[in-house]
Amino acid sequence: MKNLLFLIVSASLYLHFYPNEKVTQFYNESKGVLLESFSEFSDTKIRLKADKIYLDLENELATFSEQEIESLKEITSSRDNVEAFYLTVCKTDKRDYIFHINNEKKVCATISSYSNML
Repeated sequence: MKNLLFLIVSASLYLHFYPNEKVTQFYNESKGVLLESFSEFSDTKIRLKADKIYLDLENELATFSEQEIESLKEITSSRDNVEAFYLTVCKTDKRDYIFHINNEKKVCATISSYSNML
């Protein structure tokens, strides 16, 4: 056990005084992945369930075309997709040409009502 501790300390001192770019890059990437997984695991915020948007718009799907419905299903398949759509289409002047302008406004209004949960 004492030898293992000595090995760890000597490796740490060597890397401290003679840094290696590849080792440092590997360390930073590993640390980032580990911190991301811990933050995802220990996330205590209330989050939006992605299909909630689709369920809220279900009554209005009669005005949507088949292509718009398929696109809406794709958007509401995950929370990341909903957030990406909200940030790229709803928060900007950019249009999603799959949706008719009125239907796009309905989708954006529905997502906006849950924007604090994204």
